[in-house]
Amino acid sequence: MARGGKRRGCLVPLLIILVVAAVVIGGWYILAGRVPTPEPLPPGPEKPASQPASCPDVQVVAIPGTWESSAADDPYAPAANPASLMLNVTGPLQNQFDASRADVYTVPYVAQFSNPVAFPPDGQQSYNNSRGAGTAATNDFLVQRHAECPLTSYVLTGFSQGAVIAGDVAASIGNGTGAVPADLVLGVGLIADGRRDPAYGITVGPSVAGVGAELSLNGLKLPGLTMTGPREGGFGKLNDRTYQICAPSDGICDAPAGAMNPGNLMTSLPRLAEYYNNPVHAMYNSFQVDSDGTTATQWVAQWAADMINGAPTPPHS
Repeated sequence: MARGGKRRGCLVPLLIILVVAAVVIGGWYILAGRVPTPEPLPPGPEKPASQPASCPDVQVVAIPGTWESSAADDPYAPAANPASLMLNVTGPLQNQFDASRADVYTVPYVAQFSNPVAFPPDGQQSYNNSRGAGTAATNDFLVQRHAECPLTSYVLTGFSQGAVIAGDVAASIGNGTGAVPADLVLGVGLIADGRRDPAYGITVGPSVAGVGAELSLNGLKLPGLTMTGPREGGFGKLNDRTYQICAPSDGICDAPAGAMNPGNLMTSLPRLAEYYNNPVHAMYNSFQVDSDGTTATQWVAQWAADMINGAPTPPHS
């Protein structure tokens, strides 16, 4: 009896510790955030004969990468990170076009990526929260712009985390649940998309054998970090208007397929460090995509300019 009671006495503190640990871990997951479930957005207005004179013919929407924006940044003169890669795309477009022809809007959002296992916490917003905030900010702007300017057409572009967001927004539009009609989207340009799927979109530059990190690590769930796998349905109606640039060995967009499968671990492990220690990912302003020496950012800027030059000029009233 005494021995049994002693064992039960030892079990009580252990159970308390387990319960406390479960509560702490559960709270950690809740505070770190989950990837929000996409919801179909309400349909926009029917196309009128003309739109207000204040409306641009084309709306460019650019989404910066991790640590290259902030929620308080100026969407028309971004300064949160003077070295932001997307400035090499948006700057030339703003210099080339009058705002009445092409309004260039850089989405301000958290743009952070906390280390999910850092202790103490590193003070950054989680990838899930940041990505969710960026997606919401992009969709909110598109919904508002389309309500005001129902004949305006769109060019979407993004880098890294911004490419994931732009790609997700494009996928929802292309599959009929997005913020604007698919026929108003002139094109989508993605640099280093973490959900790059070779089955969808058009590759610019060298082909790479790998996939986006979110496909490579599909199923991985850590506090605030959910690898969501491929985009169901790809880019839908925008598949033939979506362009992907990925530098070989960039672990964000050229990661080993099926890295989480036990049989692939031995070949995948040497490359997993690229998710964090990845100098290639920071070199797209010099990464050449053709034999003429055109860099990734130059290509996207020129491609966007071509889309703008060829876009219709809607009637204004």
